[in-house]
Amino acid sequence: MVTDIVLVFLFLKTKKKIKIFMKGSKVMDVEEVVTGQTKLIKEVKGDIKKLSDWNEKLQKISDISITKVGVIRFNPFNNTGGDQSFVVALLDSNNNGLVISSLYSREGTRIYTKPIEAGKSTNYNLSEEEQQAINKAIK
Repeated sequence: MVTDIVLVFLFLKTKKKIKIFMKGSKVMDVEEVVTGQTKLIKEVKGDIKKLSDWNEKLQKISDISITKVGVIRFNPFNNTGGDQSFVVALLDSNNNGLVISSLYSREGTRIYTKPIEAGKSTNYNLSEEEQQAINKAIK
């Protein structure tokens, strides 16, 4: 009885190890198993390379995409009601982009834009509100 239990246990343990060399109903030798695993590893390496290349392309797109936004509302003129004017800073990951300023008055609305490089405007003076919007976007 005890020997039967031991034999069944050894059989099940051996059967589990032999499964590695079975493909469906076909018995494979060690060389076939190693060749199959080598082929599988090459396929996985190829997939990893494709994913790495794809990730690199996405990173380049992300670096030049607008990822930082800052908005400031304000009242530039004392004779108008409410904070109808605003500044929007649109920046990429390198703090390059632009600010859009909209100044509202009773006579009309004026819209201006200024380019931003590394968080600063090199060609135009920035208003206090524009600088605040840039700082808000960067943070």
